[in-house]
Amino acid sequence: MLPWKSFAVDLALKSGALLKEKFSQTHEINYKGEINLVTEADKMSEDLIIEAISRNFPDHGVLSEESPAINGTGKLRWIIDPLDGTTNYAHGYPVFCVSIALENDGEVILGVVYDPMREEMFVAERGEGAYLNDKKISVSSIKNISRSLLATGFPYDIRESKDNNLDYFNTMAVNVQAIRRAGAAALDLAHLAAGRFDGFWELKLKPWDTAAGCLLVTEAGGTVSDIAGSEWHLQSPNLLASNGLIHEQMIKVLRFK
Repeated sequence: MLPWKSFAVDLALKSGALLKEKFSQTHEINYKGEINLVTEADKMSEDLIIEAISRNFPDHGVLSEESPAINGTGKLRWIIDPLDGTTNYAHGYPVFCVSIALENDGEVILGVVYDPMREEMFVAERGEGAYLNDKKISVSSIKNISRSLLATGFPYDIRESKDNNLDYFNTMAVNVQAIRRAGAAALDLAHLAAGRFDGFWELKLKPWDTAAGCLLVTEAGGTVSDIAGSEWHLQSPNLLASNGLIHEQMIKVLRFK
């Protein structure tokens, strides 16, 4: 077991407890864009996580959604989303999570996604499989895209940019059983790893959206790439993830949007 695993799990639990406690309260909301918002809970969760990392591992770097990057002196870097699903959270819709990943010299080696409302802790270590509340999980066995349940999301610049996923969504919707848009990419990926979704795609994602979730998917037996089928990496803005069995079928559908 990686020496940082218990630390990351405990940190996700503490951050999740904070978010759950404040969930039903009135939130202070600020806007980073036309529809891209941040709450005081985002910052409180982020401060809790960064403070604990800095105190326990002062040589580690940190990449987080709401704060400037911290450059570490070693090869280890934490990639965190203190509240994935902020819009849901601000509206009182109970679908959100904390995402914490640890990267070693460019490779994600640990991923934790915690859903405090359902008390579900998803954890993956590279080479050790993926787990939900300490029980091993695996991707689904759906082989036909027409029988698949997919997840996706839309970028914050949906009103300004034509590259907004609406064309991909329209094309995919008539080729699958159903599509869900829950509003938290890290949680969508965790659910894919647990076999609840069969595939996922989204555009214009950031490393904190995908780092932990993609490790969960691959450790659960799934496949990740960009939407054209090329190799995916943390800086790739567009992501396609699946149980592996429908991956090529998804690529084919998206190719002919």
